[in-house]
Amino acid sequence: MTDDSAVEALLSAHALGATVYDTSDTYGLGHSQRLLGRMLAQVPRESVRITCTVGAFKGTGLNAYSSLTLHGQVEQSLENLGVNCLDVLTLHHTDFGPRDRYLEEALETLQALREMGSIKAVGLRGPNRLVADPAAACGDRESAARFAYLFQRLGPDVICTPFNALIPPPAPETVDGEDDEDIFSFARRHRVTTMIFKPLAQGLLTGAYAPGTVFGPGDVRSGITAPVLEAVKEGLQPLRDRFGSAPRDLVRVALRYCLNRCPDSIVLTGFTSSQQVTSNYEGLSSELSDEDYAFADSAYGALRRALEVLGRLRSREAAVT
Repeated sequence: MTDDSAVEALLSAHALGATVYDTSDTYGLGHSQRLLGRMLAQVPRESVRITCTVGAFKGTGLNAYSSLTLHGQVEQSLENLGVNCLDVLTLHHTDFGPRDRYLEEALETLQALREMGSIKAVGLRGPNRLVADPAAACGDRESAARFAYLFQRLGPDVICTPFNALIPPPAPETVDGEDDEDIFSFARRHRVTTMIFKPLAQGLLTGAYAPGTVFGPGDVRSGITAPVLEAVKEGLQPLRDRFGSAPRDLVRVALRYCLNRCPDSIVLTGFTSSQQVTSNYEGLSSELSDEDYAFADSAYGALRRALEVLGRLRSREAAVT
């Protein structure tokens, strides 16, 4: 995909109604942000919302969230994008150093960035399910309890979470904290926005990968094996038979599935061309029936079980790799 075609695709998405654009300083080491900046220069700034993730790399600093490093990441992203404010700044991880050494510093820096007008809101990545037990926050750093603790400390405006048809769907809402709570009902209870990423399970739900597909070293999909691709091919066949065999048909069902399960969430979807952007939007123009959703839910459930047998489906706290 050339730079010009990428900008063209971004403009196509804007023309079709896309209002939220997600980026990171790690995507192409800033190149992706500069391409998005070219698009932003051609549309009214108030017509879009920019979400930017930072923290993946700390550079030469001691921690990605030290004040100097955090300021630097934000300033560089603003320069790359050609804007003076990020609508949402999302923290990539929850490593604030040993014993959360940099947590207070990060809190102060985020507040300063708000006051400076460099950011409007803070986002925090969260699990698909949340164990409502803050007392356990001193345990596993990556646990759901850890998220609950940091949510209380950071008070984010947005929660970003993986969700797609290969992740077990959210459970019913908790009553008085008697059971685990899914992240979406948690967000509603706390009146914060949710953004879903990986709605197509890194492309698996598009049916575009043949069982013999091999992903190169460094590709985030390199852990997807031939048995997994074979199971996905077989598992998607009922959906092909009912909705169509083209990737665009399967994308339509997968995105509609997410929107139906989490209707008040923002769904972040990638693309590789203007044609794909148009195809995705055209697919969303028609709703699925209740019978269609029931059929899709059954088919996806069977596929999840097949992947569980292969040991390639993570828990509710993660996404497929």
